[in-house]
Amino acid sequence: MKTEEYEYEKMKAAQISKPGGEFELVERDIPEPGARQVRVKVEACGICHSDLLVKEGLWPGIQYPRVLGHEIGGRVDAVGADVAEWKKGQRVGVGWHGGHCFVCDQCRRGDFAMCINRKITGIDFDGGYAEYLIAPAAALAAIPDELPAEEAGPFMCAGVTVYNALRNSGARGGDVVAVHGIGGLGHLGVQYARQMGFKTVAIGRGKDKEALARKLGAHHYIDTEAGDGAAELQKLGGARVILATAPNAKAISALVEGLSPSGKLLIPAAPADPLTVSVLPLINGRRSVAGWYSGTARDSQDTLEFSALTGVHPMIEEYPLSRVAEAYEQMHSGKVRFRVVLIMGDQGSSA
Repeated sequence: MKTEEYEYEKMKAAQISKPGGEFELVERDIPEPGARQVRVKVEACGICHSDLLVKEGLWPGIQYPRVLGHEIGGRVDAVGADVAEWKKGQRVGVGWHGGHCFVCDQCRRGDFAMCINRKITGIDFDGGYAEYLIAPAAALAAIPDELPAEEAGPFMCAGVTVYNALRNSGARGGDVVAVHGIGGLGHLGVQYARQMGFKTVAIGRGKDKEALARKLGAHHYIDTEAGDGAAELQKLGGARVILATAPNAKAISALVEGLSPSGKLLIPAAPADPLTVSVLPLINGRRSVAGWYSGTARDSQDTLEFSALTGVHPMIEEYPLSRVAEAYEQMHSGKVRFRVVLIMGDQGSSA
């Protein structure tokens, strides 16, 4: 009986105690939600490249110890005061955008994603590398029944980032839309571009990626090792939108002249080096270069629903929470194809 009570009151979590520290598997008290908060029983949590901001202490002001993770799929386990929109047992996801203040100028304009006081899951509060987490009610997205938690997790960051970028890009059905990079973001971007009705072009390095790109839905594949990517895009009439998902500043910069007149280069991935872009092609072609932030919980829910409707799936490798260090290294090394997902318990399937 004592064992059952202990298991109910405690949870397993993987935390980082200092910048550059190693993962520590610990037992913590199961937290209680406060007002306008929800406790989520985590079923799966994706490992994102952005998690290194916490692990290596690159984000200013992080308080340690900290539990990482912002690609969360699970169920509502308890609700705090003043929460009427969520009920115990509902399937929910929690993503990068961990809430907003509702009172700053951007929130008053309805642009919650640009809230100047926005919170980030796994940075401003503990994330999903744990069996439970507490999240603001405003940060939750409903998961459709058709999507398993291990797929819903990656959609909460990688998925919403590229889906939201493409649907707000200004491109119309039939326009040439290119996705640069066939990785964690790009393999989803190709699928979304195809399902949105764009003439989809995948851009990668090496002939070996073509078969996968076409399987994901690309109408065309451009191998930048075999030729000039921008010139190849111009043979197709130029790209109305280029979604740059590979964080390589030199490669991204080289694609600007592949845009059509009034074309837009959208960058959701963050290269360490600055871009080098000639201004004249921007002026002469009325082209633009812009960054893209992921989105709110409502945007994430739209992503989940669209993915379920159209059959978009992330390619994932699963690991149990007990192998978090190995799973993180699989992501950090770039060996994963294409998203690593932690499964609570010891049910991960990767060898």
